[in-house]
This record gives sequence, structure tokens and C-alpha cells, in this order.
Amino acid sequence: MARLVLVDTVSELPGLLPLHAWSALMSCDLVVVGRDDHPLAVHLDMADLRWEVVAGGAETGGLSRADLLSGLSRVDKARAEAVVDRVHEAGEVVYLLDAGDHEAFTRAVGLQAARASVEVEVVYFGARPKGTRLLELVAVEQRLRGPGGCPWDAEQDHRSLARYAVEEVYELAEAIDADDVDAIREELGDLLLQVVFHAQVAEDNAGDHRPGFTIDDVAGGIVDKLVRRHPHVFGDATVAGADEVAANWEQLKAAEKPERTGIFDGVPPAQPALGYAEALQRRAAKAGFDWSADAEAAERIRAELEEFLAAEDDGARAAELGDLLLSVVGLARRHHIDAETALRGAAGRFRRRLEAVVAAADRPLSSLTRDDWLALWDGAKADERSSAPPDAS
Repeated sequence: MARLVLVDTVSELPGLLPLHAWSALMSCDLVVVGRDDHPLAVHLDMADLRWEVVAGGAETGGLSRADLLSGLSRVDKARAEAVVDRVHEAGEVVYLLDAGDHEAFTRAVGLQAARASVEVEVVYFGARPKGTRLLELVAVEQRLRGPGGCPWDAEQDHRSLARYAVEEVYELAEAIDADDVDAIREELGDLLLQVVFHAQVAEDNAGDHRPGFTIDDVAGGIVDKLVRRHPHVFGDATVAGADEVAANWEQLKAAEKPERTGIFDGVPPAQPALGYAEALQRRAAKAGFDWSADAEAAERIRAELEEFLAAEDDGARAAELGDLLLSVVGLARRHHIDAETALRGAAGRFRRRLEAVVAAADRPLSSLTRDDWLALWDGAKADERSSAPPDAS
């Protein structure tokens, strides 16, 4: 009896097939695909397998109501008939499905095979490995930067793209602050695009006198780093808890970068001021320069506030205000509070409360007295707290 094996494939991983699928490929008389640029074509050539394209040819016959409802086209129906015809001619045939072969086509092949007394087996790929669509993203960006692609993409370089990466990080932070899962997913995608974009730029610009790298170099570098810095997971080391993991991480990092001899080497000054201040203080604390207790840190804040109030000119006040903010960051660090996130949260609360004040005002804002503003503000603050979850700040 003639036999047809339909093998499901993943275009992004063309050489990856279940063992049963490869067994069918290696033992069949003919491999059939629906297009000459099928992703597995190069693998079939490497395996020295006989294969050909069956595209369906001219449109044939009419479509039944069931065909129309399933989305089957006349071309697909003709291709299904052609595939079954090749089974009768060749013997045992494997047809490699791909992204263009939807469920309606597969069903049409099965119906045609049943009418022609052809035995049909379907080998499904099963669960796709995580990350297959990352490969699709890489291919899309390569197409955008390639011949006939997008002129804007083709003109970009690392410097022109830098600001977009920064913007995407802030938009991600905003989505996280709003606890909006859909927005977090979308913003992570935008940020991921920046990684792939930069890698494609580097690959395209590589030359005899200009080093380059690929997305695999980027991914491989971080994979190697994670494995090296987690010997308690990928090696024989043992740790007592998260604090020891963090300490080991810093030791391993220092060993990897022996050229960094200065206390602040590797701290980027271009980051937001609060994060920059916190990073500098963490380095100083590791070197031994830190407050001995929270009370000492709080006392420093009070002292800096007094110095700010006592300053006699704008320049002195600006300097003292900077010292005051630096001291506040130090207290936040001691309590493992991210100062940037804390300030962003406070700014968000300020915005919401003032919007509530404006909405609650029963007359023009210009006519409100100081006492009116404070009363409306306290009311908005109380309303926000009463409607918040018990553990909200």
C-alpha cells in the first residue's frame, strides 16, 4: 500500500526534527516540499536525499462548502492532489510541511489520500523550544537592513540608535511601575529589538580593519558569563544564600576584569543621577567607606539640610542640595531601596493626587487659597489610601 508521511517542521529551526521524522526521511523513496526555498532544502541536500517541489500547478476543480469554510484555496487543493499522485508514482513519500501549509491543506491531503487508498501518517513537531521566534526576529531585522529593505534601518548606526535604547528602558520601567503585564511584554519586545538591531549593525559594518560581532556573539557572551558567575548552579560550589551569591558574583567579576584597578572603574557616569550616586556609594562601601548605622546616615541628612538652609547664595545652595540628595540616597541604599524607583513612585503619587485635587475643585484654581489647596490635597491623599490595597504605600 502506498504511504504518505506528513512531517511538521519549524521554519526557524529547519534541521531540528523529532527522531521519528528523521527516520521516515532516511527510509522514504522521495521527499516532497511545497516550494523550492523550503527551509529544510539545504539539510536534504546534505543528507543526500532525493527531493522535489510539488507546487500544485494549475487550479483544478471546484471547492466544496466545507473547503470554503476551512479556508482551502483551489491552488492548495490542486497541490494536495499532486502530492497524493506522487505517492502512487514513487512509493513511500514524506511531505515536509512548513509555515505556508495551514490546517485546511493538511486536511485536504488526508481526504485526497483516503480517496486514493493511500496510507497517511502525521508526525507532529510537538512542543516548540522556547526562543524560536527570536530567530524570526533576527531574520526580520536582517531583511530590513539588507538589499531592498528599509532605507531608515539601513542608515542607522550604534550612535544613532543609542537614544532609542534609553527611551525603551524608561518605557519598560513605566510599564513595570503600572504593573501592566501587556505593556511590560510589549516594552520588552521593543527593548529586545534594540539588541538585535545593534548586533545586525555590527555584523553589517564589520570589515578588514573594523571588528564586528553577530547576535550569536552577543548571546554567547552572556551565556558564558552567567555560567561562569553561577558556579553554585553549573559547578560544584555551594552557597548559604543570596548574599553569598552576590559576593561571589563580585569576586568573579573582578577576576574577569583585572584591568579595572580604580575603585570606580566600570561605573558609567551617563546613567541617571540617583542611580549613579547609588553605584558610587556601593563601590565606596565595598572599599570600607560607609555609615556604621542608620542613625549615623540619618544624622548626616539632618546636617546637610542645616547646611542647605544656611547657604548664602544660589551656588552654595545648589551644592548643599546635591550633598543632601546624596545623603538621602545613602540611607535608601542601606535599606536596600532603589532611590530612582522610590522617587519615581513618589512622583507618580504626586501626579495622581494633584489631578484628583484639580478634579475636586469646585471653582477656578486661581481663586483657591493656600488652605483650600491643602484641604483638597489631604482629601485626595486620604481617598487614595482608603482605596489602596492594605500593603500599598
